[in-house]
Parts: sequence; C-alpha cells; structure tokens
Amino acid sequence: MTERLSPENEARFWEHLAATEEFFMGTAPVHEATRRITKILEEMSLPYALIGAMALNEYGFERATVDVDILLTEDSLRAFKAAWLGRGYVEKFPGSRGVRDAELGVSIDFVIAGHYPGDGKPKPVRFPDPALVVQRGGRVALLPIARMIELKLASGMSSLDRAKDLGDAVELIRHVKLPRELADELDPSVRGKYLEAWDAVQNAVSMD
Repeated sequence: MTERLSPENEARFWEHLAATEEFFMGTAPVHEATRRITKILEEMSLPYALIGAMALNEYGFERATVDVDILLTEDSLRAFKAAWLGRGYVEKFPGSRGVRDAELGVSIDFVIAGHYPGDGKPKPVRFPDPALVVQRGGRVALLPIARMIELKLASGMSSLDRAKDLGDAVELIRHVKLPRELADELDPSVRGKYLEAWDAVQNAVSMD
C-alpha cells in the first residue's frame, strides 16, 4: 500500500533540501552570521573560539547547521552584550547567554570558559579560556583539534542526549585522518574512548 505524502510535508522536504544545498555552497544565513560575529569579536579584541558545527566544517568534517557556537569568557560576553544588544543582536530571552542576529534570524550560542561540556556536571574536562588555547587564522579563531576532540568526547560520554558529540568525534577521526597518537594529548578521562573510536574507524576502513 502506497501512502500519500501530505503537501505540507512535501513542501517541508524541498525547503530543507534547498537550505542544505545553500549551506554547502557557503551562502546560507549562518555563514554570513558567522562572518559578522567573528568580525565584531576581532574588532573588539575579545578572545574567542568558534566551536560547534561551523568549526567542524573548518576542520574538514562538513556538517550542516543553522546556528553558531562561540566560546567566550564571562567578561567577554558582558562586553559584547553591552556594546551590541539592540544594535543588530537581541537576547533569546532576558538574561540568556544566547543571542539572535536580528537581521538574519540566526541563533548565536555562547559557551563560557570554565563550564563543563555535555551534562554540565563537574568533570576533568572544561571549556578552556580562549585567550590561552586557540589557533588563529586571518579572520577566525578555532580551538586546536585535540581540545575540540577532548570536549566532544567528554560531552558525549556524559549523557545519551549528547551522543551526537561522540559521532562528531568519530567523524573528525575519519575525515581529518587523526593519528592514534593524538590520544597522548587528551585528558586521561577521555583517552580510552578516543582509542576505542580510532580503532573502530580503522576497522571500518579495512572492511570497505
């Protein structure tokens, strides 16, 4: 028996397909929102690091997203809000860490240095201070890939709800061809999970 797809669901399918195509062409609103916010942070000399899916794309693992994740300190977040709320950015709700690009409608989520990834509970791995741990390019700052992997693993190991972060770590290993020796640079609390993921990727490759 063949079921009919409702016009609403079919329209939604084509909308999502167009949005995905736009993303991988680099012309989606999230790309412009990323350029805007990083330019502002650069001009304000506020230490930051692009994290989340937009950073994964820079590392070599392409994953579509509709929002931007930025690592800041509490002081930098206060400085940004004092200068830019009401000037193109609005809080998601009063007092929220996240803001929205008012023109593009893109969410920008700020992660705070010193906080814990995943479930937010205390653990050996924390979000680092971007003033101390960052790789800078001409127009953007990223965390070193070892720190990104460390955060992804710590997050994914903390809760089933964060399993996607484990998947991101696996895909980084696969697409960036990370070495097994990278485990030596990771916190001991996630080192075993990295080696498990690395071995699984190699086994999968050998079976292709």
